[in-house]
Amino acid sequence: MTRAAAISAAHKTFDDGRLKAIFARRIAIPTESQNPDRAADLARYLTDEMKPSLEVLGFTCTLLTHPNARAPFLLAERIEDPALVTVLGYGHGDVVRGMEGQWRDGRDPWVLDDTGSRWYGRGVVDNKGQHTINIEALRCVLETRGRLGFNVRYLIEMGEEVGSIGLHDLAREHRDLFLADILIGSDGPRLTAERPTMCLGSRGAYRIDLEIKARDGGNHSGNWGGLLSNPAARLSHAISTIIGPTGQVRVHELLPKELPDSVKRALADIEPQSGQGDPQIEPWWGEPGFTEAEKVYGWNTFEVLALGSGDIVNPQNAVPGSAKAVCQIRTVVGSDPDGFIPAIKRHLVRQGFPDVEVTSGRDSAFKATRTDPDHPWVQWAAASIQQTTGKKTAVIPNAGGSLPNDVFAEIIGMPTIWVPHSYPGCSQHAPNEHVPSELLREAIGLMAGLYWDLGEGGHPKVVR
Repeated sequence: MTRAAAISAAHKTFDDGRLKAIFARRIAIPTESQNPDRAADLARYLTDEMKPSLEVLGFTCTLLTHPNARAPFLLAERIEDPALVTVLGYGHGDVVRGMEGQWRDGRDPWVLDDTGSRWYGRGVVDNKGQHTINIEALRCVLETRGRLGFNVRYLIEMGEEVGSIGLHDLAREHRDLFLADILIGSDGPRLTAERPTMCLGSRGAYRIDLEIKARDGGNHSGNWGGLLSNPAARLSHAISTIIGPTGQVRVHELLPKELPDSVKRALADIEPQSGQGDPQIEPWWGEPGFTEAEKVYGWNTFEVLALGSGDIVNPQNAVPGSAKAVCQIRTVVGSDPDGFIPAIKRHLVRQGFPDVEVTSGRDSAFKATRTDPDHPWVQWAAASIQQTTGKKTAVIPNAGGSLPNDVFAEIIGMPTIWVPHSYPGCSQHAPNEHVPSELLREAIGLMAGLYWDLGEGGHPKVVR
């Protein structure tokens, strides 16, 4: 009954093939939430796979439904003593489309392939593999100690890849069912494959559409060129007043008020890197005077996701009648998203572009969230991970991507810590999704150490 024994049990779960067998079974269920034909598979993942796996560990499982969601939500609970600290775990069992036929070497996305030093399969990192590691680490602690020494609630949803429809409503309506002292979840990538990482929240994402509708259809450029305004040219100039030629955002209302000192201190130890197969970081792009880490984890960016006018494949000798840009603002805590569209409208009028229509996009917006890097729970978790791995934990104030973390940080109201079990080059939304096997072995061990330490009672004092 020692910490080392629990970690050893976790490593043995990897070494003897049990973890691989669980991965294979779960990846074989084609839970594509973007595919309407997979609704039965989404539900089956919860009822046939996850519910029995949690019940054998002493969890009581409840299926929650929402009228707009394609599948139920699984909420599992193991309460050993109400006086103990309660941890909320999270994972999502849905995946993006499998993209069959596009994987290298003829791999089937629904068959786990452990060729060489990597495990391949749709969901190995996003997110079946990650919540599988955490649940198996819980099992190792439970079997070693005979109890966890803390309470657990675990949420698994099946619609994260399509915007977590219904999750916010359920959290508001059933807040007591989700209530915990801290969220410890796993999603997204580490800073690098070799360095254990904690993310304390996520950046927000807001889609903004810019469009000029000058007239119906195109008009011959020989007859009308010089007489008719060109929407494509005007929209390009309009965008250039919002974001400069090196990526600087020029509308101050689209930016946070400051970069907090605690965030700056945490990011001083973070250095984003381009791995094999990744695009090379371009230091000249982004907010001037900021480090690479501050640009992606500490500040807002304005991105042009798509820009169109006329027919780029078969261009005509015509002045186009309209032009449209689909844009996105990635945000951190301290921004005012409700003011983005009014601010852009005012700015464009001042710059001489009153003909640009500014609207919110169709996609769901994700809110920015962040636990303070100086929070006692953050320091405690980082120390636990470092003790297990012998490596200094990378603490990222918020992930660069977006998650429904506002459900936990704001609606439920708790500190949030994400311990990712992936790496930047994992191809999670593309063919060939994979993860290095050594990362998985380290991950299940560090999670067993983290859960063991929770049961020892040396965590920060819980205030309720």
